[in-house]
Amino acid sequence: MKAYHSARRRARVVAAGLVVCAALVSSGSPAHAADEISIDHVESADGSVSVVLSVDGIPNSGTVDPERVSVEVDGRDVDAEVTSADSGRVERTSVIVLDASLSMGKDGKFDAATQAFRTYLDTAPDDVSIGLVTFAQNVVQIIDPTTDHESLATALDAVELRRGTSVYDAVRAGVKLVGDEGSRSLLVLSDGADTSSDTTLNVAINDALQDGVIVDTVSLGTAREAAVLGRLSEDTGGTVIPADPAALSSVFTAQADALSRQLLLTFPSPADVTGEATITVNAQGDDASYVDSAFVTLESGGTSLPQVVDHGTALVSRPMMLAGALSLFLGLLGLLVTVLSRPGRKSAAERRLDAYFDSAPGGGGTRRAARSGSTDLKESAVAITSKVVNEDLETRISQRLNGAGSALTASEWILLHAAIAVGSTAVGFVMSGPPMAVMLLLLGALLPWLYLKWRHRRRLNAFNAQLAQTLGLMAGGLQAGLSLPQAVDSVVREGHEPMAGELRRALVEQRLGIDITDALEGVGHRMDSEDFGWVVMAIRIQREVGGNLAEILNTVAETLREREYLRRQVKALSAEGRLSGYILTGLPPLILLYMYFVNRDYVRVLYTTVLGYILLAAACVLLAIGGFAMSRLAKVKV
Repeated sequence: MKAYHSARRRARVVAAGLVVCAALVSSGSPAHAADEISIDHVESADGSVSVVLSVDGIPNSGTVDPERVSVEVDGRDVDAEVTSADSGRVERTSVIVLDASLSMGKDGKFDAATQAFRTYLDTAPDDVSIGLVTFAQNVVQIIDPTTDHESLATALDAVELRRGTSVYDAVRAGVKLVGDEGSRSLLVLSDGADTSSDTTLNVAINDALQDGVIVDTVSLGTAREAAVLGRLSEDTGGTVIPADPAALSSVFTAQADALSRQLLLTFPSPADVTGEATITVNAQGDDASYVDSAFVTLESGGTSLPQVVDHGTALVSRPMMLAGALSLFLGLLGLLVTVLSRPGRKSAAERRLDAYFDSAPGGGGTRRAARSGSTDLKESAVAITSKVVNEDLETRISQRLNGAGSALTASEWILLHAAIAVGSTAVGFVMSGPPMAVMLLLLGALLPWLYLKWRHRRRLNAFNAQLAQTLGLMAGGLQAGLSLPQAVDSVVREGHEPMAGELRRALVEQRLGIDITDALEGVGHRMDSEDFGWVVMAIRIQREVGGNLAEILNTVAETLREREYLRRQVKALSAEGRLSGYILTGLPPLILLYMYFVNRDYVRVLYTTVLGYILLAAACVLLAIGGFAMSRLAKVKV
């Protein structure tokens, strides 16, 4: 069903009824509304068009002869049946949002409001569904729209005045209550500014605009408070009327009278008109002709094939689209991992040996022929990436990868990193458009580095924790008469990862001709372990000046045990400060991400306006400074 709601027209349902009140409180007000007739609501379904026409703005009697009403569609006359809107063929809903705060009890304002509402219930057409929302510090009472007007009058007797005023929460509840079918109107009556809402004025306005609800307001407060309500009505196409308690009965009576004089125009949708069209209504009065028009979307009135999908509806639901995008991303990621990985990965030393043998006469052809064709794509991609990566960057990435225990090269890591960033950006764009794409691009670029750093730190901590025990085993081997390489080999055979793996690599390099102390120094450099660097330094000094190496290693092991004990004690004592830093640093971006999914309109201004970009940039800078300061305060170097 296609429906049309005109902001200017629908406001007239209430505005024309409030003319009596406006005349009481403002001098020089016109005797009637500027638009004598208005198209309030249009809906098109099953080849028929229904138009609700308000005629209460016509001067004097405010009535029009149905026989003198004509309708045109895109300038062509159509035969329309004109009846009263109270026939029930078009659903009409009205919701009253009533202030029940303590301030309404002064000067008899609440008594006048309830009496006016009862008058409205008695005089409103029987087919109009009326709902009620009362509010104070929060939304107190919500009564669904009903044609049983007497039950609403009974419920009104139970309303009690309370502290606080939550106008914006009540407006959101009223917008939800009025529904999305038929001709709808929402009237807010309050005497004060909002003081208690959990939401903001902009959010309430956005809710009304998204649902196509016009909010008309009656202000019993000061001019300043009326201005706030005026913005609510102005942005939603409604009207705000400042009034006094004595005029409320006239206000509601006029509104009910406006509903009772609405006309319903029904005509078949022209067969050759589909989509956007202009409907023009002409009503002939005694002394003048009154015209109004509306630009709407009509369904075809002719015979057509059944539509599989309604206009504006995607062939695939949003969850299915997200699932498909996620499946595509996981498939590409799996393909990339498969291409990059192969069984029996070789160390750097082994790759250098392969390169040497490949360059030897008679050796290269056989080895190249033995390579699998499935690695061609991987090698091509890695070769292109290698041209982009400079030597310094490759060295730093290789050191971090080696320390983390990864078998990937620097070029392979950058290629995988780029694939994660691009894939996450694509998923974010499919999910929520450019803002989410930018957010996931930043996460895709940052998280792999953080993961690599975390993995390296965890491996380094395990390495340092095993160092004292390792030195004890080496000292025991030296006391038993073993050489230094043999003592290292005993640790490799009896130790655990990551210590055993790193020392095994050092032994391989020693057997290829590298001095054992240089190989051990390479271990400390790869792991970025200061403690292990001291061990290598002690071994070098002993080899130059002599001495009992086993005793030296035992002394160093004891020192490392004491330092590790002190380090853990300091870590336990600073745990509260570090946890506070993590929470305070991570809370703002997490709240922003949460609000983006839960209440996007609330944070939309941050990524849709220049001022929002400035605020985000300033927040990031201040958050980085604060996080750095807290990390320095909580970090104790041992």
